[in-house]
Amino acid sequence: MSITMYGIANCDTIRKARKWLDNHGIDYRLHDYRKDGLTREMLISFIERLGWEALLNRRGTTWRKLPAQIRDNIDRNSAIEVMLEQPAIIKRPLLERDDGELQCGFSADGYKAFLLQQAG
Repeated sequence: MSITMYGIANCDTIRKARKWLDNHGIDYRLHDYRKDGLTREMLISFIERLGWEALLNRRGTTWRKLPAQIRDNIDRNSAIEVMLEQPAIIKRPLLERDDGELQCGFSADGYKAFLLQQAG
């Protein structure tokens, strides 16, 4: 099984997720948006599978720092532009299995189900 974790390396949630994967002997590759980039095509692919609302982190600092005009009128197109300009606004981590299935966010139970589903 091949796993790619998308996110930002210095994120606390990414650190927790990486530790969980390491402790469970699961190999993965980290794709850091800041270092490795985020293309429009990648983002659209994620949105087609999960929906833009699931990817947009409305709880974080990046969201709160957006102008009210953008926050109050966010839609699919404006969300895409914001996520491309500020990838830190994308919920983390985003885990992708080699079959193309995605898991957004981190929870130990969620990871168990997501990773065992592939094996089972």
